[in-house]
Amino acid sequence: MKILVAVKRLIDYNVKIRVKPDNTGVETANVKMSMNPFDEIAVEEAVSLKEAGTVDEIIAVSLGPKASQETIRTALAMGCDRGIHVETDDELQPLAVAKLLKGIIEKESPDLVILGKQAIDDDSNQTGQMLSALLGWSQGTFASELELADGTANVTREVDGGLETIKINMPCVITTDLRLNVPRYASLPNIMKAKKKQIDVMSPGDLGVDTTPRLQTLKVTEPPKREAGAVLESVAELVDKLKNEAKVI
Repeated sequence: MKILVAVKRLIDYNVKIRVKPDNTGVETANVKMSMNPFDEIAVEEAVSLKEAGTVDEIIAVSLGPKASQETIRTALAMGCDRGIHVETDDELQPLAVAKLLKGIIEKESPDLVILGKQAIDDDSNQTGQMLSALLGWSQGTFASELELADGTANVTREVDGGLETIKINMPCVITTDLRLNVPRYASLPNIMKAKKKQIDVMSPGDLGVDTTPRLQTLKVTEPPKREAGAVLESVAELVDKLKNEAKVI
């Protein structure tokens, strides 16, 4: 069995985001970058399946500028076998990402595709669903548990009412939620081995995909600062403020 895992390079989740002075986006120059946390969970799940003897090969795929190869190397150090990098400096929106992944999947013919349910930079939560639709494959989104057996996948999903377990046919697309697993840290020997693993580089043109953005960001601003609270002397004073100032009662 072959698994394809999509990984995205973005601003590290520990970094405080700064908006550019011209409000055209967020500052990425001289900022620590890392793998999307949800994609780390996807990589960990793929590696765990391989360690269990279910999977033979794991391919890590990343789309973006040349520096995205660092993210692929991280996935290789965690246990992926080889990488594919679609190099482009264009802004990639979810539909373009789904189309690029579809092109790679048609070349590689994996049995399973795993990716994070969303990226923490845009929180779109669209790529997995769009990819499933373009491929005509089954999908299991927000997975908190995954079991593979006899050409099917049992996916336990996080839903508003609790947990839902579905059975879908493979090949399929799985998007990962936080409770699926805890990603491992890459060991130093594996980091050194990852430097020698194969990464194939291609362009969107090689896959016949137009990456022109369909949405335009007009303005990016920081959220308004929270006003300071007040300490009240009595319940009566609280009720008075709720009634006359906040006007919620």
